[in-house]
Amino acid sequence: MTTLAETRPFLKRLFERLDFAPRPIGVQTKHALDHWLTSRRGVAPTFADVVADLRHCGFAFRAVPDARDYEIVIGAKAAAALLGAVADGARLSEAPNRRGAVRLRRLFDEVLRAGEPALVEFTLVAKGRDRAGVELLAAPLALADGTLGAVLGALNIERYETPAPSREPPAQSDEQILLFALGSSRALGERIAHEMGCSLAPHEERRFEDGERKVRPLVGVRDKDVYVLSSLEGETGDSGADKLLRLLFFIGALRDAGAARITAVAPYLCYARKDRRTKPLDPVATRYVAQLLESVGADRIATIDAHNVAAFENAFRIESVALDAQALFARYFAHRLGADPVAVVSPDLGGEKRAELFRQRLETILARPVAKGFMDKHRSMGEITGEIFAGDVAGRAVVILDDLISSGATMARAARACRANGATRIFLAATHALFARDAEAALREAPIEEIVVTDTVAPSQAAALRLRGRLVTLGVETLLAEAIVCLHSGGSIDELLDAGPKGAP
Repeated sequence: MTTLAETRPFLKRLFERLDFAPRPIGVQTKHALDHWLTSRRGVAPTFADVVADLRHCGFAFRAVPDARDYEIVIGAKAAAALLGAVADGARLSEAPNRRGAVRLRRLFDEVLRAGEPALVEFTLVAKGRDRAGVELLAAPLALADGTLGAVLGALNIERYETPAPSREPPAQSDEQILLFALGSSRALGERIAHEMGCSLAPHEERRFEDGERKVRPLVGVRDKDVYVLSSLEGETGDSGADKLLRLLFFIGALRDAGAARITAVAPYLCYARKDRRTKPLDPVATRYVAQLLESVGADRIATIDAHNVAAFENAFRIESVALDAQALFARYFAHRLGADPVAVVSPDLGGEKRAELFRQRLETILARPVAKGFMDKHRSMGEITGEIFAGDVAGRAVVILDDLISSGATMARAARACRANGATRIFLAATHALFARDAEAALREAPIEEIVVTDTVAPSQAAALRLRGRLVTLGVETLLAEAIVCLHSGGSIDELLDAGPKGAP
């Protein structure tokens, strides 16, 4: 239970959260609490019970009688983040960081008074800017006579600073543009920022014990053109719905803070597959996602290879930007296929237009005819049916193109059909590598030479290993960086897509 509201005013000024029934989130604080609980004898463990573990992490302080002070018994290095440079045996009153010392002394007093461990959260501030979020655990320790007179501590610090730009910004760089990257999209965001010659704007993300999130910008956004990168695929610990909600809250915070224009950049847009009613009373999820983004104040949405581009564009009343990765795939396969005769196949009729546009592009690059084909497919209640195959693939290298790979069943059945109809080499190409529901197992048994995807979804090293080295990942950072610069400057996205990103044919 959060008890900060019931505490004295000086504690409220020092901490943002105070719990006497702690459930730590950080690794160090969780480990320290578990060790304290398993070592507990009666009211509290003794210093001797925990000292061995403190040599690796955490710290311990002993109360100084009649001085209302505490001295460091062990762990001065671990406590230095709050106190500054101190040594074992030093007192809190001697610490260089006076505010950090006051925080620890006040917290230790409360812990020894209550006789129970406590968890606090607060923000470190330097030069007027938020620098880090701190989760600090303090737990009472018993002295040799059984009285409470020492405290075990551990902390986790989440730095908010972003690294310096990896290269000098271009002369024409406009300081009014800000790029944020949420959650697991940070790695992609850093590559995009590198392409743009800037650094990511800092922000805070905090997870509470019950799974709720807090997210906010840590720089002023008033009158700025803000771009928020968040790919909305589900992953371990974060569903697509979790990520969508976090994106919505962050956009709302940006709008409240006075951003001039907010663009949500979702390389993979969740809930886009249910874009029409196929059965009575079906939801139209794409439209509902659009309404949510509009309602919190997004001015524009950009995504890569939407499941149905027409449905995506029609769902939004704000500006919708449909990017595609065709130039990336075309560049790769033009080199990979060499002089082989080629065919492009759509694994279902719904993706036939996407495959046809790619076929035309590849045909132009190769300067020779490229055949085409498609599979019939019906999906109902999770079951896939339809065995009709049409196309000229005999004696050809085949590229089976789709927007995403989820369970892998659709792509695997198309690959088997192509092999049965005489294809000599078979490649899969999909923008979004979701790899859900044992997809690797389904694809491993299919007659596939390579699976080519992009990094719109954070790549899985485990999936690459399970696919026995057949997975090739293409980067979308240049495409997204050029799109953001184009949108910011008012350029034409259509011209960008026609030309392809730098280095693309």
